[in-house]
Amino acid sequence: MTFTAATAELRDEVAAWLRGAARTVVLTGAGISTDSGIPDFRGPQGIWTKNPEAEKRADISHYVTDPQLRRDAWQARATHPGLLARPSAGHLALARLEQAGRLDTLITQNIDGLHLDAGSSPGRLIEIHGTMREFACLACGARGPMSEALDRVRGGEADPACTECGGILKSATISFGQQLDPELVAWAMAAAREADLFLAIGTSLTVHPVADLPVRALAAGARLVILNAQATPLDVQANAVLRGQIGELLPPLVEAAIA
Repeated sequence: MTFTAATAELRDEVAAWLRGAARTVVLTGAGISTDSGIPDFRGPQGIWTKNPEAEKRADISHYVTDPQLRRDAWQARATHPGLLARPSAGHLALARLEQAGRLDTLITQNIDGLHLDAGSSPGRLIEIHGTMREFACLACGARGPMSEALDRVRGGEADPACTECGGILKSATISFGQQLDPELVAWAMAAAREADLFLAIGTSLTVHPVADLPVRALAAGARLVILNAQATPLDVQANAVLRGQIGELLPPLVEAAIA
């Protein structure tokens, strides 16, 4: 049975599950970073909801073949709100949950690096869609700090090329049409199968294969808890759904779990 609410009673029930779980795995999406000033993609005020054309910048085929789109993408990176963003209350709550020994693995779809800023351990964090804090060459694979590439953009290079081979540069993130890192996928899938409690936080659960992770956890016998502002396709399968803003839901839940 699924219980959907944001009541203190349901929060305390989920907190008890957190205290009793041997292996808790968390998946986060854009909803945990909106309180940091980073808009999500598919929500009512999402980037792609308000401007469907912007979604093309996240498609590798458009990015490679359209020089103007790349120039626009570099300008968007240079002014991205994530450059100055700080961790939200949700990010900090998950770091606190880990420090209390209640979090085994944290998988994030986000590319903003805010979980690391909040204090989450790199050894427990899977940035499955990559990171905006580095650039990568699509030809030779060279990588480096994104700040170096953005300095070149601000210096007048509209579409900076790789200094190693002259290839196309982009952020070290996974665009539509690119393959996820198979080692990270294997790690995430193994964590989901071994979980006895799986929390999906601030994610629409519509992007695959990441959206399959809670399904795998359920199939292996785990409880599933969803915290999100909007409904998701897996709400009917979850053991509990807490509906609302992550910054309001997650901190009191974590405090109740580690008290």
